[in-house]
Amino acid sequence: MSSLREDTPFTRAFAEPDRIRIWEMLKKDVAGNVCAIVLDDADGAPLMQAYMDREAFLLTLETGLMHYHSRSRSRLWLKGETSGHYQHVVSAQVDCDADALVFRVIQEGAACHTGHHSCFFRDLSELTRA
Repeated sequence: MSSLREDTPFTRAFAEPDRIRIWEMLKKDVAGNVCAIVLDDADGAPLMQAYMDREAFLLTLETGLMHYHSRSRSRLWLKGETSGHYQHVVSAQVDCDADALVFRVIQEGAACHTGHHSCFFRDLSELTRA
Protein backbone atom coordinates (compact mmCIF):
# COMPACT_ATOMS: atom_id res chain seq x y z
CA MET A 1 0.00 0.00 0.00
CA SER A 2 1.25 3.46 -0.87
CA SER A 3 2.28 5.67 2.03
CA LEU A 4 2.03 8.76 -0.17
CA ARG A 5 -1.19 10.73 -0.15
CA GLU A 6 -2.02 14.06 -1.68
CA ASP A 7 -4.63 16.39 -0.22
CA THR A 8 -6.27 17.75 -3.37
CA PRO A 9 -9.78 18.49 -4.60
CA PHE A 10 -9.58 15.13 -6.42
CA THR A 11 -8.82 13.08 -3.29
CA ARG A 12 -11.32 15.02 -1.20
CA ALA A 13 -14.09 14.25 -3.73
CA PHE A 14 -14.14 10.50 -2.98
CA ALA A 15 -14.95 9.16 0.47
CA GLU A 16 -14.17 5.46 1.01
CA PRO A 17 -17.75 4.20 0.57
CA ASP A 18 -18.00 6.15 -2.70
CA ARG A 19 -14.70 4.74 -4.01
CA ILE A 20 -15.88 1.19 -3.40
CA ARG A 21 -19.33 1.82 -4.87
CA ILE A 22 -17.82 3.35 -8.02
CA TRP A 23 -15.47 0.37 -8.45
CA GLU A 24 -18.40 -2.01 -8.17
CA MET A 25 -20.26 -0.11 -10.90
CA LEU A 26 -17.39 -0.36 -13.40
CA LYS A 27 -17.35 -3.15 -15.99
CA LYS A 28 -14.19 -5.21 -15.77
CA ASP A 29 -12.46 -7.50 -18.25
CA VAL A 30 -12.23 -11.24 -17.56
CA ALA A 31 -9.17 -10.64 -15.35
CA GLY A 32 -11.05 -8.08 -13.24
CA ASN A 33 -9.26 -5.04 -14.67
CA VAL A 34 -10.42 -1.74 -16.12
CA CYS A 35 -8.59 0.11 -18.91
CA ALA A 36 -7.06 3.42 -17.78
CA ILE A 37 -6.10 6.05 -20.35
CA VAL A 38 -3.89 8.83 -19.03
CA LEU A 39 -3.78 12.33 -20.52
CA ASP A 40 -1.45 15.23 -19.75
CA ASP A 41 -3.53 17.86 -17.98
CA ALA A 42 -1.42 20.64 -19.50
CA ASP A 43 -2.35 19.94 -23.14
CA GLY A 44 -4.61 16.87 -23.23
CA ALA A 45 -1.99 14.78 -25.01
CA PRO A 46 -2.16 11.02 -24.39
CA LEU A 47 0.59 9.80 -22.07
CA MET A 48 -0.07 6.11 -21.58
CA GLN A 49 -2.61 3.33 -21.26
CA ALA A 50 -2.56 0.70 -18.55
CA TYR A 51 -4.90 -1.42 -16.44
CA MET A 52 -6.27 -1.00 -12.95
CA ASP A 53 -7.50 -3.70 -10.63
CA ARG A 54 -9.57 -2.97 -7.53
CA GLU A 55 -6.56 -2.17 -5.34
CA ALA A 56 -4.98 0.16 -7.92
CA PHE A 57 -8.26 1.98 -8.50
CA LEU A 58 -9.01 2.49 -4.82
CA LEU A 59 -5.46 3.65 -4.05
CA THR A 60 -5.52 6.09 -6.96
CA LEU A 61 -8.70 7.72 -5.65
CA GLU A 62 -7.40 7.68 -2.07
CA THR A 63 -3.89 9.02 -2.72
CA GLY A 64 -4.28 11.14 -5.86
CA LEU A 65 -1.34 9.29 -7.42
CA MET A 66 -1.78 6.88 -10.32
CA HIS A 67 -1.60 3.21 -9.38
CA TYR A 68 -1.91 0.36 -11.86
CA HIS A 69 -2.02 -3.40 -12.01
CA SER A 70 1.06 -4.65 -13.80
CA ARG A 71 -0.13 -7.57 -15.89
CA SER A 72 3.43 -8.65 -16.71
CA ARG A 73 4.52 -8.68 -13.06
CA SER A 74 1.10 -9.51 -11.57
CA ARG A 75 1.43 -6.85 -8.89
CA LEU A 76 0.40 -3.37 -7.84
CA TRP A 77 2.41 -0.61 -9.45
CA LEU A 78 2.60 3.00 -8.22
CA LYS A 79 3.71 5.02 -11.24
CA GLY A 80 6.94 6.70 -10.21
CA GLU A 81 7.81 4.32 -7.37
CA THR A 82 11.20 3.54 -8.92
CA SER A 83 11.68 6.33 -11.49
CA GLY A 84 10.33 9.26 -9.47
CA HIS A 85 8.06 10.08 -12.44
CA TYR A 86 4.84 10.31 -10.48
CA GLN A 87 1.46 11.08 -12.02
CA HIS A 88 -0.65 13.47 -9.91
CA VAL A 89 -4.34 13.05 -10.67
CA VAL A 90 -6.32 16.18 -11.55
CA SER A 91 -9.56 14.56 -12.71
CA ALA A 92 -11.12 11.31 -13.87
CA GLN A 93 -13.88 10.46 -16.32
CA VAL A 94 -15.63 7.22 -17.20
CA ASP A 95 -16.83 6.28 -20.68
CA CYS A 96 -20.46 5.64 -21.63
CA ASP A 97 -20.17 1.87 -21.07
CA ALA A 98 -18.34 2.23 -17.72
CA ASP A 99 -15.54 -0.04 -18.96
CA ALA A 100 -12.77 2.52 -19.49
CA LEU A 101 -11.43 5.45 -17.49
CA VAL A 102 -9.61 8.60 -18.53
CA PHE A 103 -7.38 10.34 -16.00
CA ARG A 104 -5.93 13.81 -16.46
CA VAL A 105 -2.62 14.08 -14.62
CA ILE A 106 0.28 16.34 -13.91
CA GLN A 107 3.19 14.23 -15.11
CA GLU A 108 6.57 14.42 -13.39
CA GLY A 109 9.27 13.53 -15.90
CA ALA A 110 8.66 10.90 -18.55
CA ALA A 111 5.51 8.77 -18.63
CA CYS A 112 7.07 6.11 -20.85
CA HIS A 113 9.61 3.56 -19.64
CA THR A 114 11.67 4.41 -22.76
CA GLY A 115 12.28 7.92 -21.42
CA HIS A 116 9.82 9.63 -23.78
CA HIS A 117 7.30 12.03 -22.31
CA SER A 118 4.49 9.93 -23.81
CA CYS A 119 4.24 6.24 -24.67
CA PHE A 120 2.58 7.36 -27.92
CA PHE A 121 5.67 8.64 -29.74
CA ARG A 122 5.66 6.16 -32.65
CA ASP A 123 3.67 6.57 -35.85
CA LEU A 124 1.57 3.54 -36.76
CA SER A 125 3.33 3.32 -40.16
CA GLU A 126 6.56 2.39 -38.35
CA LEU A 127 5.11 -1.08 -37.84
CA THR A 128 5.23 -1.69 -41.62
CA ARG A 129 9.01 -1.18 -41.53
CA ALA A 130 9.64 -3.52 -38.60
